[in-house]
Amino acid sequence: MIIKYICKHNAIFNTYCRFNKNQNRSKMPMIKTILFAIAIMATAVCCIPQQGMTGPHRAGPQTIIYKTRADYSKNVPVTLSNDKSKIVSYPAPQDVYFGGQLAYPTPLAKGYLLDNRGITINTAFLRLTYEEYAKLSQAPDPNDLYNQIIDKDPITQLYSLGSRYSFKNIVPEIDSIIEHHKLKDFRRLK
Repeated sequence: MIIKYICKHNAIFNTYCRFNKNQNRSKMPMIKTILFAIAIMATAVCCIPQQGMTGPHRAGPQTIIYKTRADYSKNVPVTLSNDKSKIVSYPAPQDVYFGGQLAYPTPLAKGYLLDNRGITINTAFLRLTYEEYAKLSQAPDPNDLYNQIIDKDPITQLYSLGSRYSFKNIVPEIDSIIEHHKLKDFRRLK
C-alpha cells in the first residue's frame, strides 16, 4: 500500500513502479530493501537538528539554577541517596573544575546561582572548599566524606532551564528571566 502511494505521488520511484509491472519478480525483494533503506535515510536526514537550533528542549548539558539556605558557594557538593543516609556520587579532586577553573557556581540575579558542578535535589555540601578538595591526591572514602557534610538539605529552590546550548550569553539571559519573573515558564525541580 505504501509502495503504491509512493509510486503514484513521487517521480523518483517511477522507475521502480515500471519495473514492478514489467520485469522479473525475482529481483523485487532486493529493490524493496533498497527503497526501504533510502526512505529510512531520507527520514533520518530530515530529523537531524540544524546547527542553529535553540530552545529549552535542545540536547546538551542542562542549565540548572538554584538557591540555598546559606552561602555554600565555596563548598564542594556531593549527591546523597533519596533517604539522605549515604553519598551516592562525589567528585574526584580533579573533577572540581569547569572550563579550567574551580567549578564555583556563577552568581545570578536575586541570589540565584548557576550550577557548574552537578547540583540536584539530593545535593549536600561538604565542609571542604573547592580549593581544599582540589589539593587532595585522591578522593576520600565516601564514609569519611559523609562525616564532612555541613547541610543535608541545603537547596531551597531548583530549576532546570533546558540546554546550556540554548543560551548565547547565559548569565545576562538568565538574569533577565529571573528579573522578569519568567522562572514559572521553566521546570521547577524543588
